[in-house]
Formats: sequence, C-alpha cells, structure tokens
Amino acid sequence: MKLETVVQTAMAAAYEGAAVIRSLAGKADIRKKGDIDLVTEADIGSEKAIIRTIKATFPDHAIHAEETGRGEEQSPCEWIIDPLDGTTNFAHNIGHYAVSIAFAVHRKIVMGLVLNPIKNELFAATAGSGATLNGNPISVSGTPSISESLLATGFPYNFKENFTQIQQRFTRCLMSAQGVRRFGSAALDLCDVACGRYDGYWEQNLKPWDWAAGYLIAVEAGASVTDFAGIPYGLDNTAVLATNGKIHQEMISLLEVQDQI
Repeated sequence: MKLETVVQTAMAAAYEGAAVIRSLAGKADIRKKGDIDLVTEADIGSEKAIIRTIKATFPDHAIHAEETGRGEEQSPCEWIIDPLDGTTNFAHNIGHYAVSIAFAVHRKIVMGLVLNPIKNELFAATAGSGATLNGNPISVSGTPSISESLLATGFPYNFKENFTQIQQRFTRCLMSAQGVRRFGSAALDLCDVACGRYDGYWEQNLKPWDWAAGYLIAVEAGASVTDFAGIPYGLDNTAVLATNGKIHQEMISLLEVQDQI
C-alpha cells in the first residue's frame, strides 16, 4: 500500500462528502443527538459517500466514523472520519465547517486532510512531509508571547457538567491574550494554527474524529500539540492544546485548573 494512494483516496472521499454537504446546505433535516448536539442529513450523507469512496479502494481497512462508529473490520489500517465538523454552524447557515479525514497505521496518524467546502481550502499532511494549504506549504506563526497572541477555543456539548473549570480556563486565556475566537470547528481551528492564523488553540472533551486530521496537519506545520498537562498526543486523548511552540508552556500554565470543582 502506497501512502500516495491513501492521499488520493482521501481527497476523492473528501470532495464526495463536500458535494453532499453543498447539495443540502440550507435545506437539510436536523435532529438532536443531545440537548445541543445536532445531526443532519448532510452529516449522514457525507459519511456514506466518504466511506463508499474509501471502501472502493481499501475494502479491508477499518473505519472509525462519527455517525456510524467503528466498523467490523479488524485491520492495523484505520480511517478516522468526521463527515461534517461544525454541524451546528451548518444547521444555522454559518459557513464555517469542514470534512475531516485521517488515516492511521497501528494507531499512529500518518495522513490528515481537512476540506472547507465553503472557502475551497484543502489542508493536507503526511507524516514527515510537512503540511499544505491548497498545495502550498504552510507553517505556524512566530508570535513570541501570549500577550501578542490570537487564540481559539471550543466548548464541549456537556459544558454544563464542567462549567466552572471551562470558565476558569477561558477567563485566564482571555485576560492574557490579544483575543480569543470561538468558531465551532475543531478541525479548522487546528488547521488555522497550522497556517499561522491563530497562535494557539485549546479544547476539551473531544473525540478522535474531531482532531485526528487537524492534529497531523498542525504538527507537520511546526505546531506543538499535547494535552493540557503537556503530555504528547495520542488517539485516546480528549483534551488538546496546539500552539506555535513559542507560547506552549505559557498556555499550559493558563490551563492548569483543578479537574474537580
């Protein structure tokens, strides 16, 4: 199996998913998975299109997708898929969402691809080969301190369960940084760190499909990516801190709060 074929398949799958999303924009049926956790026809249709495209080339590979979960295949090769990252934005006709596809071998992410179908921005990376935006190399910012930094964050769907903890972290970062943005797509937030639009990003209670592709893109662009305690990232992590590296330790200090409030 050539990684080049994996990348080509991922690109084809992402554009198939994006076509479904575009066709349903403004008219998709919306349902709830939780109090504020939405799912639409576009999520389901995009995921079907992505999986169908991948399976046409790699029928024996394992699939881990947001809407359908893990498939029955047992393979060291695994595709990790978010068919529509930013569903709430999509449901409200806010043009900030993406298709996110990662590929892992023995639980190590070796390819990541994030496609923003509104801006036609394709972020991609393979392990050891750098990261690109629409084929052009990208890299993180050189901002040296938190006080000069623009940060991004996201709030988990169950934020009420840990509200004080989340509020503490947000307040500390807001008071220390130039500004904080919250746009509602973990995959795109990581890519925006990768290309220097943000200097840092943090979020907790994530799932692998939220961050897997964006993680590799950020790392290959020069980002430092850990959990809030500075522990290197793995597929079982649920909290992510991604920075340009220069502000990483400052961010860890700001995010240090008690886990139980």
